[in-house]
Amino acid sequence: MGENKLTRQLFRLKSLTSILAETHEAGPKLKKALGSFDLMVFGIGVIIGAGIFATIGTAAAGDALRLGAGPALIVSFAITALVCGFAALCYAELATLIPIAGSAYTYAYASFGELIAWIIGWDLVLEYGVGTIAVAVSWSGYFNAFLRGLGLSLPAWASMDYRTAWQGFSQAAGIVKSGSSFEQLAPALQHAWTAYASAPHFFGLPIIFNFPACAIVLLLTLILVIGIKESARFNAAIVTVKLLIIAFFIGLGMFFIKPHNWVPFAPHGFAGIKAGAAIVFFAFIGFDVVSTMAEETKQPKKDLPIGIIGSLIVCTLIYMAVSAVFTGMVPVSLLSTTLANQKAEPLAMAMSYNHLDWAAGIIAFGAIIAQTAVLLVLQLGQSRIFYSMSRDGLLPSPFAVIHPKFKTPYVTTILGGVFAALIAAFANIDEMADLTNIGTLFAFVLVCLGVVILRIKEPHKPRAFKVPFSPVVPLLGAGACVFLMTGLPGITWIRFFVWLAIGFVVYFGYSLRHSLLHKP
Repeated sequence: MGENKLTRQLFRLKSLTSILAETHEAGPKLKKALGSFDLMVFGIGVIIGAGIFATIGTAAAGDALRLGAGPALIVSFAITALVCGFAALCYAELATLIPIAGSAYTYAYASFGELIAWIIGWDLVLEYGVGTIAVAVSWSGYFNAFLRGLGLSLPAWASMDYRTAWQGFSQAAGIVKSGSSFEQLAPALQHAWTAYASAPHFFGLPIIFNFPACAIVLLLTLILVIGIKESARFNAAIVTVKLLIIAFFIGLGMFFIKPHNWVPFAPHGFAGIKAGAAIVFFAFIGFDVVSTMAEETKQPKKDLPIGIIGSLIVCTLIYMAVSAVFTGMVPVSLLSTTLANQKAEPLAMAMSYNHLDWAAGIIAFGAIIAQTAVLLVLQLGQSRIFYSMSRDGLLPSPFAVIHPKFKTPYVTTILGGVFAALIAAFANIDEMADLTNIGTLFAFVLVCLGVVILRIKEPHKPRAFKVPFSPVVPLLGAGACVFLMTGLPGITWIRFFVWLAIGFVVYFGYSLRHSLLHKP
C-alpha cells in the first residue's frame, strides 16, 4: 500500500489548468516585454556561438575519443539540423500549449509526472549550466588570441584552466626528461610549462585559473539581474555584430578555398559523419532556450513558434555555409595535427593558415562578441528553470524570488552565475561540451514524447501550433536524438549518470517532501 502511494506521488501529473493558473496568482511577475523578433534574435544569439567557433574543428578532424567527419562536415550539420528540426516543432507546440518559463521541465510535469519532471529539470540545469561553462572557456580562448593580436597578453597562469595546464606540464616534463630542449616543445605545452613556472603559489600549490572565463560570466550575470528588456537590447546589438563577422569569414574565405581539400570527402565514412553530427550538436543548442522565456513574451501563442523555428532555420543555413568554406580552406590532415594546440580557435586558425593574420584577429574579435551573446542567453535560461522548479517547491523558495524593481529572478541568476564562473575558471571545454550535448539530447527525447502523450491525454486543449504528421514526426525526433546520443564518448555517459544520481539524492532528500503538488 505504501509503495502504491509513493508511486502515485512520484508520477502525479500537474494539470494544464493548474500550470496556467499560476501565471495569474498574486505577487510579483516576470515582465512581459518580448515579441517574435526579440525571441528570434535571442535564438540566433545563443545558437551561433561556441559551437561554430570552437567545436567545428574537432567535428571535422576528430580527436582521441572519436573519428572526424572531414569535409563531409556539411552533411553532419544537415543531419543535426534535421534532428533539431523535429525537436523544434515539438517545442513550438508545447510552448504555445503551456506558455510557462519552465520549458521542457514544465512540459514533462504535465505529461510524465513529477519524478520525470524533476529529472528533466535537473538535466536542464546541467545543459544550461555546463553549456555556460563550455562557452566561457571558448570565449576565453578567443579573447586571449585577440589580446595576442594586439601585442598584449595575460600571465599564463591567469589565462588557462588547471586541467590543461597539468596535462601540458606532464607532457612537457616527459619531453624535457627525454633530452629535448625547452624550445622544441609544442606551443601549448610551452604555455602550460610557463604557467606552472610563473604562477604564484599557495601552500605549495600553484594558482592557475582561467580569469577571462570567470570574469565574463560574472559581468553578464549583472546585466541579467538588471532586466530582461535591457538584456534583449544588449543581445540584439551583439547578434548584429556576430552576423557581420560570420559574413566576413564566408565572403573572404571563399576566395581561399582549394577544392582538393575536400578530397576525400568523408575520410571515415558514415561513422565519422555520425560522430561529427554528435559534436556539432553543441552548435545548435539554444532554440530550446527561447521556450524558457514564454512568461516574458507578449503573445506567446504567436511569437514562440516564430522565435523557435525561425532562429533554427537561419542558423542552419549559416552553419552549412561556414563548414563548406572552413573545410575548403584547411586540409583535414593539418586539422588533425594542429587542433591539439589550437582547439578553441579553428576559424581564426583557418585564416592564419592562409596567411591572413589580420583577418584572424577580426575573427577572434567576432568570436568574442558571438559567444558573449550565447553566454547571456544560456545564463538566462538556467535561471528560469531554477525559478520554475522553486515555484513548484522542488527547490528552496528563495530561488523563486523576483526582484521588486527589475522584475527578474535575481537570486537564481546570481547563484547560477557565481557557480558557473567558479567552474569556468578550472574547466576543460571538450568535457563541458559533451556533457551539454547529452543533457540537451535527453531533454529533446522527453519533449518529443511529451507531444504524443499530451495529444492523447489532453486532445481538446487549444493548440495555436501543431506538429504536422503527429505522432510520426515526434517519434522520429525522439529516435533521432537517441541516435546522436550513441555517438558521444562513453565517459560522457558515465558523467551524465553520475549527475542524475546526484539529482535523485536531492529529489528524495528534499524535493519530494517539499513539493507543493503533494500538499493540500
